[in-house]
Amino acid sequence: MSRIQPVLPSTATGLPAEHLAATKKLFGSTPNLFTTAAQSPATLAAMNGFFASLGKAPLGGKVGEQVAIAVAQANGCEYCLSAHTAIGGMHGVSAANLASARHGHSDDPKTQAAITLALEIVRTKGRVSDATLAAAHTAGFTDGDIVEVVGHVALNIFTNYLNNLAETEVDFPLVAIEQAA
Repeated sequence: MSRIQPVLPSTATGLPAEHLAATKKLFGSTPNLFTTAAQSPATLAAMNGFFASLGKAPLGGKVGEQVAIAVAQANGCEYCLSAHTAIGGMHGVSAANLASARHGHSDDPKTQAAITLALEIVRTKGRVSDATLAAAHTAGFTDGDIVEVVGHVALNIFTNYLNNLAETEVDFPLVAIEQAA
C-alpha cells in the first residue's frame, strides 16, 4: 500500500485532472508514479515536461531507458526498475541488454559510456572524474549529450526517490532489485 495516496484520474478535478490528462496523452495511460505525483500539480506538470522533452532528445529512448534502469538499480527503486524495463522492451532493447543495464553494462560502446557516466554522476553526486568525462567524449558524446545524460540522471533520481518514499505500488511487470553480492 502506497504511503502517499494516488490521485485517481476518474475523480481528479482542476489542475491534477488537467495534468493527469496530459500524462495519459503522453504515455497512453496514467501509471501510479504519475497519480502519486499528482498530489502536487506543479510537480506532475514538471515531471510530464521533463519526460516529454527527454523522450524527444538526441540520445533517444533506447539509451535513456538503459540509463534509467542502471540508475534505478543503483538507487534501489523497484518501481522504476520495473517500469523502465517494460518501456525499454517497447523501445526495442533486447532482454539481454535490459538485464546488462542493471549491472551497469551494455554491448554498445556509446550506451556503455552513457551508463558509466550516469552511474558515476549518481555515485559522486555530479563530481565525475576527468577520465570519465574524457571517456564520454571519446565515445562520441558532445557536451550537449553529456548534459542530456545529467538530465536523465536528475529525472530518474527524482522518480526513484519519490517512489521509494511513497512505496508506490508497481503497476508494471515486477522486476526485483538485485542486492549487491
